[in-house]
Amino acid sequence: MKKLILCTMTVLAFLSLSSTQSFATTVSDSTSQIAATTTDLKRGESLVARLDEIKAMDKSTLNFNEKRQLRKETRSIKKELAVTNGGVYLSVGAIIIIVLLLILLL
Repeated sequence: MKKLILCTMTVLAFLSLSSTQSFATTVSDSTSQIAATTTDLKRGESLVARLDEIKAMDKSTLNFNEKRQLRKETRSIKKELAVTNGGVYLSVGAIIIIVLLLILLL
């Protein structure tokens, strides 16, 4: 009986924490999201291409200020690429808690 109550409480907690925002999208929202993702992809591809150009560059002929400008540019590009990637990140503690819950509940 105690295990049933614990399982029920866990399921209710997960259901209450789920995002209802994802279910409330309309057709116009989804088309604007698709357009935004295609522009993000094009921008990301151009940034990666610029990074490849910088890597292929012969830096021995550049002076100190030009090298500094390239370093600043590569850092800003990498930061921008990191921001645009997005995604869901789980910490190690969260993974351990999930595994422990699965072990205890099964």
